[in-house]
Amino acid sequence: MDNYIITIARGFGSGGKEIGSRLAKRLNIPCYESQILKMASDESGLNEALFQRADEKLDAYSTIKNYLKKIPFNELAEPSDREFTSNENLFNIQSQIIRHLARCESCVIIGKCADYVLKDFPNVISVYIEAPRAACVESIVGKLGITEAEAHKMIEKTDKYRADYYHYYTGGGYWTNPVNYDMTLNSARVGRERCVDVIEQYMNIKWKC
Repeated sequence: MDNYIITIARGFGSGGKEIGSRLAKRLNIPCYESQILKMASDESGLNEALFQRADEKLDAYSTIKNYLKKIPFNELAEPSDREFTSNENLFNIQSQIIRHLARCESCVIIGKCADYVLKDFPNVISVYIEAPRAACVESIVGKLGITEAEAHKMIEKTDKYRADYYHYYTGGGYWTNPVNYDMTLNSARVGRERCVDVIEQYMNIKWKC
């Protein structure tokens, strides 16, 4: 295996980002999340803020328009095209960066529908990290210093957005569907460091490293 990619999808507060970062550090490879937006900006020449806005919020008008027009999420618009700065094309540019990474280097990618974008790549392992609500709340309260009520609201809002984002850009896919992933790990039961161990062991099994 010349290079490999580990994609991490995660419920808010489950520690998925931390697990992905620890795994990347152990394997001595890069870990990408928001950096994908900067790379897409550099590649396209568009302001990074456009990618950040598209990544943070689904535009209702854009959603309806795409449903009606059936705009494919795999074709890039030309710079002269009025759709060049649409959310759909920004996602396509971002996806192009992710596919380029999968062909050229080993890395961990957090979020960004990377499991879907790379579903046909043989050098990819996709992992979904989740934890019971109580464990997620405890983690968020400890990390952000907010109340439990505020943590519950953040989890509901963030996980709903992630589910809607995934559903929209994958053409109706379900973010938490275990079939999308090689494995789903409960970080509260397994432990975050041991989640890293399990993923690394699975890499050895799948690819006979």
